[in-house]
Amino acid sequence: MTHYDAIIVGAGAGGGVAAGLLAEGGKSVLLLERGRRLDFAGAGRDHLRNQRLPQYGFNAGPGLEAGPRVAVDASGSSTVVPPLDGRYQNNAACVGSGTNVYGAMAWRFLPDDFRMASKYGVPEGSSLADWPLTYEDLAPAYERAEWEVGVSGDEARAGKTRPRHREFPMPSLPVTTVGHRLRAGAAALGWQTETVPLLINSTARNGRDACAHCQHCVGFVCPVDAKNGTQNTLLPRALATGRCTLETGAMAERIDTDDAGHVVGVTYWNESGQRMTAKSEIVICSAGAIETARLLLNSQSAQHPAGLGNSNDQVGRNLQGHYYAGATGWSADPVWDGVGPGATTATIEFSHDNVDASGKALVGGGLLADDFVMLPLSFLKGHVPPEVPRWGLAHKEWMRHHYTRQLYVTGPVHEIPSPEACVSVDSSVCDKWGQPVARLSGATHPETLRVYDFMRARAEEWLRASGAENVRSNATSLYLSGGQHQAGTCRMGHDPKTSVTNEWGRVHGHDNLFVADSSLHVTNGGFNPVLTILALSFRVAGQIVKTW
Repeated sequence: MTHYDAIIVGAGAGGGVAAGLLAEGGKSVLLLERGRRLDFAGAGRDHLRNQRLPQYGFNAGPGLEAGPRVAVDASGSSTVVPPLDGRYQNNAACVGSGTNVYGAMAWRFLPDDFRMASKYGVPEGSSLADWPLTYEDLAPAYERAEWEVGVSGDEARAGKTRPRHREFPMPSLPVTTVGHRLRAGAAALGWQTETVPLLINSTARNGRDACAHCQHCVGFVCPVDAKNGTQNTLLPRALATGRCTLETGAMAERIDTDDAGHVVGVTYWNESGQRMTAKSEIVICSAGAIETARLLLNSQSAQHPAGLGNSNDQVGRNLQGHYYAGATGWSADPVWDGVGPGATTATIEFSHDNVDASGKALVGGGLLADDFVMLPLSFLKGHVPPEVPRWGLAHKEWMRHHYTRQLYVTGPVHEIPSPEACVSVDSSVCDKWGQPVARLSGATHPETLRVYDFMRARAEEWLRASGAENVRSNATSLYLSGGQHQAGTCRMGHDPKTSVTNEWGRVHGHDNLFVADSSLHVTNGGFNPVLTILALSFRVAGQIVKTW
C-alpha cells in the first residue's frame, strides 16, 4: 500500500491545476484518471465521432465501457441511458478532460455573477444564492489561469467590464468575415462588442506553435497543440517534478475513512482491473460535477451513511449547465471564409439588468457570440429549416448555396439553479466495477426560460441589423441541463445546511477533503465556465500548499 500527501481524482481542468501546484509545492501526488492520454493522431477528425457530434462515439471518451446512467423524466419515469444519449450529460473522460477538445472560450465571470441573489432576489422554488467569495477575491486566480495556461485576448474592452491588473499574455486571434459583419450590425444597434478570449495560442508560446486556423477546433484535438489545457501545461509541470504519479484507466470506487470518519485515502480499480487502495493526507475530488457528486455519495460508511459531505442532503443538488440561446439567418452574399477557430466577436451587453417585453425584470442574461467553424454535418443536423428536403438534388443545391451564407450567433444564458436538479446514485444499476451509477433527475428553474427567450430575441435583432434575412430561432422547454458545462453539485458556501464546501473548497465537516472542479460553482454565470474552473482550482490548491 502506497502513501501520498494528496490523492486527486480526475485529471481535467481542476485536477490538472491542483496536481501541478501541489507537486511543485513539494507534495507527493497520486492523480487518478479514468480516461486515457489523447493526441491528435489518436483522436482523429471523424465528423460522426467527436465531442461536438457524437453520433457513433466520442473521440475523447467516455466509451460504453464507462457504464450507463439513469435519467429520470418529468413524470418520474426512469431510463437507463448510455454515454451517447444526450440525457447522459456527458463530459470528456481523458487526461485533460474537455480541455483537449473544447472551443476554449476563456471568459471571466462578471462581478455581478457572484452576487446574483443579492442583486435580483431569490425566485420562488429556486436555489439562487450568492457565492461566498467576490470577483475581487477570484481575480488573482483568474489572472494566474490566463498566464499559466495561456489566453489570447483583447484588453481594450475586457478591462472595462471585469477589472484587471494585467494584460492577456497573447493578442487575440484574427477577426473573421462573419465577425466583421456582426460588429457592423452591433454598431448600428449601439451595442458594444468585444473579441472572444480563447485558451489558444495566437503566437508561439512555451515551445508550442500558434493556431493554424484549421476548421476542426471545437470537438477535436488540435493538430499543432496550440489549444491550451491542463494536458499540455500544468500536468507536464506536475510530472516533471517527479512527485506526481499519473494513473490512467483508473476508476475511483470510494473515498476511504477510518473508524472515526476521517478521510484516509482512496480505493480504486487500476487499468489492469486490480482493486487498489492508496493512503493520503488529503483527497481532492476533481471528477466533474456529476462524477464528483457520485463519488462522494458512493463513499458511505457508518459515520457517513448518506455519503461524504452529505449530512444535509446537499451533495448532488443544484446541477446546472447552460441553455444556449441563439438565432440563424442568411446573408445575400457568401461570408464563410473557413478561418478557424471561428469564434471572434461577442456582446455581453445583456449579461445583467434586463427586462422582458412586459417590463418585468429578468434574473441575469447571457452572452452572444459567433460560433466556431461549423462542420457541414453539424450544419445539416442543426440548421437546415424543416421545409428543406433532407436528400436529393434540391437538398444538395440548398446546402451548397446556404452553407457559405449563414450568419449565426449563440451563447449560454444564466441558468437559475433548482435544488430539484439533482445527481443521486441508483443502487439498482451498477457499472462494470459494481458501483451504483449516477441518477439524474429534475430540471432547471422556470425563470431560465424567460432569460432564454429574451436572449434569443436579442440574437435575432443582432442578425437582422447585420444584414441577415429569414432570421429564425427556436423556443425551448424545461429540461435538466448539464453536459460539458455541468456545474454546481457541491456548491461552496458559508452555511453547511445549504452548501457542501467552504470558500476554499474544503468539504464541511472534514479537515482533509476538498473539491476542485465545477461542482463548486454556486451559479454558472452567463459564460463558458472553464476559466472559472481553472481559477478556482488555482485558488483552492494554492491555499492547500500554503496551509497543509
